[in-house]
Amino acid sequence: MSGYSFFQRASRAFNDYPHLPKLLVLFTVSGGGLATVCHTAFADAGQDDIIKKKKIVVLGTGWAGTSFLKNLKDPSYSVQVVSPRNYFAFTPLLPSVTCGTVEARSIVEPIRNIVKKKNFDADFKEAECFKIDTVNKKVHCKTTQPNHLGGGIEEFTVDYDYLVIAMGARANTFNTPGVVENAHFLKEVEDAQKIRRTVIDCFEKASLPSISEAERKRILHFVVVGGGPAGVEFAAELHDFVKEDLAKLYPALKEYVSITLLEAGDNILNMFDKRITAFAEEKFARDGIELKTGSMVVKVSDREISTKERSTGQTVTIPYGMCVWATGIGSRPVVMDFMKQIGQTNRRILATDEWLRVEGCKEIYALGDCATVNQRSVMEDISIIFSKADKNNSGTLRVEDFKEVIQDICERYPQVELYLKKKQLKNFNALLKNSEEVAEINIEKFKKLLAEVDSQMKNLPATAQVAAQQGSYLADCFNRLQICEANPEGPLRFRGTGRHRFHPFRYRHLGQFAPLGGEQTAAQLPGDWVSIGHSTQWLWYSVYASKLVSWRTRVLVVSDWIRRSTFGRDSSRI
Repeated sequence: MSGYSFFQRASRAFNDYPHLPKLLVLFTVSGGGLATVCHTAFADAGQDDIIKKKKIVVLGTGWAGTSFLKNLKDPSYSVQVVSPRNYFAFTPLLPSVTCGTVEARSIVEPIRNIVKKKNFDADFKEAECFKIDTVNKKVHCKTTQPNHLGGGIEEFTVDYDYLVIAMGARANTFNTPGVVENAHFLKEVEDAQKIRRTVIDCFEKASLPSISEAERKRILHFVVVGGGPAGVEFAAELHDFVKEDLAKLYPALKEYVSITLLEAGDNILNMFDKRITAFAEEKFARDGIELKTGSMVVKVSDREISTKERSTGQTVTIPYGMCVWATGIGSRPVVMDFMKQIGQTNRRILATDEWLRVEGCKEIYALGDCATVNQRSVMEDISIIFSKADKNNSGTLRVEDFKEVIQDICERYPQVELYLKKKQLKNFNALLKNSEEVAEINIEKFKKLLAEVDSQMKNLPATAQVAAQQGSYLADCFNRLQICEANPEGPLRFRGTGRHRFHPFRYRHLGQFAPLGGEQTAAQLPGDWVSIGHSTQWLWYSVYASKLVSWRTRVLVVSDWIRRSTFGRDSSRI
């Protein structure tokens, strides 16, 4: 075969099969014949794909960001993850880390372990985002590595087509003087490790012979501010640590130890069923944990906490050795600056629509504790809803006329279903039929029917469960973006034409736990099912072990639980 004939056939093959990678053949003539040596180079089709790939930038490696990354599967995207910490932390077990029940490394998964398993272009940069430029679609970042490595702080920018803000939140001090300088927080792994070292420091210092009895009582007085799940669980863990381990190692100090839980409200665990709240308060009383409700902290110094008692209006001063601040969350500075930039200045937290898209920003999404879903009210759209059902423009509607839009109304406005449930009505038709005996409804009567619906609107709780579901939901939307662009599956656009591309995000509550110490846990599961006691503790063990992000962390955490039950908690200061 001549060289020319071979080239013709090869060229024809390339034209017939354009999807194949192109083969570059370099012919060399040697001794009057066609050389058998040829150089082949594949013009990788992936290079063309990379140019066309949409770039997703994910800010944060918490529950929302990690859930999004784990569930994103479409290889048509290029993903860049930016976070000041290069790991994901299983935050529900942070109270266990503070007392050595579980080791810190057991609850963290390096984010690069997750990135390397993806079947698409994904990368991670350990850096902190300090500015979001929506005009040029750039994220400004700076490095967080120690200065002793040389070079100082480096700044760089990352371009994006889609931006996913999942930066979490910071502890909210409510501008209380002295909290930042003197209290411990419980938001990060580093916080838990610092608390653990401080607890041991308190016992070691109190054991010195030069310490007076009054000073020893102060040093061994541990104060927890906040009666939510984090504060209650830490107080319970600390009590078990002192009773089961430290009392044996410091027998002369056990009579000086005291734990106080301060709560500004009337009860602890106010988001739980009243049965759980009552049991927790009774158990703390039996365990000797002092519970002070109606006590609002107004100042924290290095040795004392000042509280204002709601019952008397007086200010009380409490000496302490260690204070843990576990109450409320607030927006991070970069998120607050971003909110000012996009005109959300009248809010305390970033607002998104039901598809987790930041209001006013088409291609920016926000998940987890840094944002909240701003649910649209029914009364705001009442006229538009009525007109969608009134296809004949008659001004009146019968119950049958709502058939085509009932499902869309309930999906677009979830407060409708909550209202129907509260009124013990089976469906939207029952609301229309039971309210009026007349056959037809005009716009005024329709407004009257739905006047109380928006009272059922609720903000989503700032929990790991919500953040994880949001990350999974958004990843699924990106995975099916092309399909849903062609065939929208969401509800009707009441303020436009056609349908929304996706179904809106709906949080599915799977229940919540409250470990109360002494191998007892309270659980509140869907269907108003409440369980309290030792058997629930085993349910807590199994659920938390299953929710860990990898088999590596599962094995480590379970082995830590076995080690603790066999040898006790480690009391070394490391």
